[in-house]
Amino acid sequence: MTGAQPVPFLKGHGTENDFVILPDPDGLLELTPQTVARLCDRRAGIGGDGLLRVVRSAAHPEARAMAADAEWFMDYRNSDGSVAEMCGNGVRVFVRHLERAGLVKAGEVAVATRAGVKRTHLAEDGSGVTVDMGPAALPGGAVTVRAGARSWEAVHVDMGNPHAVAFVGDLADAGGLLEAPGVEPAAAYPSGTNVEFVVDRGTRHVAMRVHERGSGETRSCGTGACAVMVAAARRDGADPATDGEDATYTVDVPGGTLVITERTDGGIEMTGPAVIVAEGTVDPGLFHA
Repeated sequence: MTGAQPVPFLKGHGTENDFVILPDPDGLLELTPQTVARLCDRRAGIGGDGLLRVVRSAAHPEARAMAADAEWFMDYRNSDGSVAEMCGNGVRVFVRHLERAGLVKAGEVAVATRAGVKRTHLAEDGSGVTVDMGPAALPGGAVTVRAGARSWEAVHVDMGNPHAVAFVGDLADAGGLLEAPGVEPAAAYPSGTNVEFVVDRGTRHVAMRVHERGSGETRSCGTGACAVMVAAARRDGADPATDGEDATYTVDVPGGTLVITERTDGGIEMTGPAVIVAEGTVDPGLFHA
């Protein structure tokens, strides 16, 4: 219930992937897809690529089973109001908010998500947040990505959410990305997918653009950067699980730079900035328009 009282919010970003943050520790807010879309609207709302609702795990039916391992649940929604499993940039911003609000201290912080509990490390000097993103899955099978009249073979990577990674000659080849790129076969992604277009910048250094499922082109995508790192490593012949050596790639996104490491145990770590830029209150009428 929102009642007639203004609803507190914050605004934050990680490499310019920006989010509306709604503190709702007891899980009382009524968030319909329409409400989320209004809040994320860049002209009629606050504006954001997605929304992070901050709920105690014990207060949310999807997170209660994780409450013993993570006090806080990141209820993430895409800007169109659809529910998503995970957001790599979002979880860094989520942790930064928890610290700023005095709910956690710098160091190790566990966060419950729809893709499981994610372990994070918040640097004491405020320089950034490292997230243990868990292992990547490579389902295999031929996948093709289309943008306009062009098409490319792509790599299917699952980071708790789906990705199709295509290596291209120039990032401009993807076009305007106003519409979701075509992906075939559709059966490979029954719930849709995020699509990354990638070029090389140097040794273990790539750059990407991304069309996020439910949000359109964004300035950054954390899970997408991890998927790109894994796809690039395999293309380059690197597989830490068999090589016995960690692999680290620098991934440039339009909004900045992320550093991604795949460990020999298969786990993937992402390090990048997380910034809170504003806070205020939302007119309750926006929840009931």
